This record gives sequence, structure tokens and C-alpha cells, in this order.
Amino acid sequence: MELFQIKAEIPATAAEATDELLLELGVVGWSVLEDVIAQRAWIVGIFETAEERDTRWTELQAALPAAPLGAAERSVMADADWRDSYKAHFKAWQFGRLHWVPVWEQATFQLPAGDAVLWLDPGLAFGTGNHETTRLCVERLVTLAAKQGPRGRVIDAGCGSGILALSALKLGYTDVAGFDNDPEAVRVSEENAGLNGLQGKARFFTGDLTNGFADGPGDVVLANILGNVLIRFARELVASVAPGGVLILSGILAAECDQVQAAFKAVAPGWAMESRTLGEWSDVVLTRPR
Repeated sequence: MELFQIKAEIPATAAEATDELLLELGVVGWSVLEDVIAQRAWIVGIFETAEERDTRWTELQAALPAAPLGAAERSVMADADWRDSYKAHFKAWQFGRLHWVPVWEQATFQLPAGDAVLWLDPGLAFGTGNHETTRLCVERLVTLAAKQGPRGRVIDAGCGSGILALSALKLGYTDVAGFDNDPEAVRVSEENAGLNGLQGKARFFTGDLTNGFADGPGDVVLANILGNVLIRFARELVASVAPGGVLILSGILAAECDQVQAAFKAVAPGWAMESRTLGEWSDVVLTRPR
């Protein structure tokens, strides 16, 4: 299968802001590459059709924090070439009893007894969990499942590629939903559910932070979204948590963590709150009193 790539150089000073934009939008298929020594940066997208590549680029280009430096380069690459290039920096990783493993290791990977595995396919633009914001969320989820058992309803707000919702299923949660304001993210989430034999096990749908919780509150609510968005929708997120439930927030720059905590303390008085930092990113976890 051929894949269609687009690559555009952007100002190096805009690399971080561009990465934050991609995270905020929850769009799939895009990544930011940096050469720190040469002080250059690029935005790269890989898609299954040329039409999708060009449409997505048109949509994204208008939202970029800085204009590209020149025309974008378009190319066609074999699926095998993409996978081979990705193998250099995507390795299996683990936290607790849950493993995230690339599909090309299915034949050789030995799953320890009692553990669970989520297969990841970069060819499907599946988030690998390598970003600190995703790791903060999944590590909290694994710890919570081990501590109190995989019980209650899990809601993944801004599901992206579905990695958090699918990880919840692998941990034993049975009532799992995920929504995203981008229909393409919903499609990819369902595709990745199929990759792991989880078709129909989680309900993925198009929604946002104002209407995504219409089916009722969750016992575990995950929102891996940028800090300014979390602050703007603090009341909606707090209202989405059932009594005794947990709200796991990520996508927060460490420098913004105090601001996020202050916003949620204002709308959730009496809730327990904790935070930790991984690299340049932080999470905030709130527990609603029973």
C-alpha cells in the first residue's frame, strides 16, 4: 500500500507552538520534526490518499501559528518504507501490566502472564503513547485500575486516535466511550479498535466538551487537551465526573500547571487534587468526594 506524504519547513521558533496546535486540534497524521543544531523545523503529514493529504494540508495551513517557509513538498512512499523509517524510533514500552507494542513485533513479542497488550500501527496514524501527555494519562489509568479495579464508566474526552479508551478496555474496563470534535479522529479510533480485536467494545462518536457528556457522567474521565482549553471548559469537565469519580487532565505545559489547578479549585471546591510533571508537561488529577 502506498502512503502520501507532505512536508513543509516552518520557522524553528514556531515548532513548539505548532506541536501544541496539533495536540489541541487532536488531528491525526501530523508530526513536527526539529533539527535543534541546525535550528530548523518541519511539519510532516502522512495519509492514505493524495486527496486526503491535500485536503488536510489546506485545512491545517490556515491555522498554523507561522506560515511555512516556501512550498510544501509532496511525495509518495511505500507503506514498508514508512514502517521501516518509524521502527528506528518507535519501540515497545510498558507501564504496570499494560504493554504498548508495534504490530511488526506480534510474531516475536512474549506477553507475560496476566499482562495485556495494545498493538500500535503507525501506518494508521495511531498515536504511540510516546508523547509525555499521553504517558501521563495512561500511567494514571493503569495505577487507578490496579488500585481500585477496572470498574465504572470511562470517558475519553478528545479521544484522538483512541489510545486512552482502548487502553482502558485492555485494563478490563467494560463501559468505555470516547469522543472527538474531528470525525477523522473518530474513524481512526474505530479502525484501531479493529486492529486490537475490540470492535464495538468502546463507543466512539463525534462530540465536544459541551455536548460530549450528554449520556451522563463518568467514573473515570480523561481529557488530554491543552491547558487553555481545559481552563475554558473547567465547569463542563467537573460536571462530567460522577460522585467518587476521578478526572485526569493532561496536555498541560508545566509552566501552566498552577494556573490550571487554580481554575479547577475554583469550580471544584473540596475535591482532592494532585499533579506530577514529565518533561515539559504536567497532569492534574482531581477526585470528586462521594
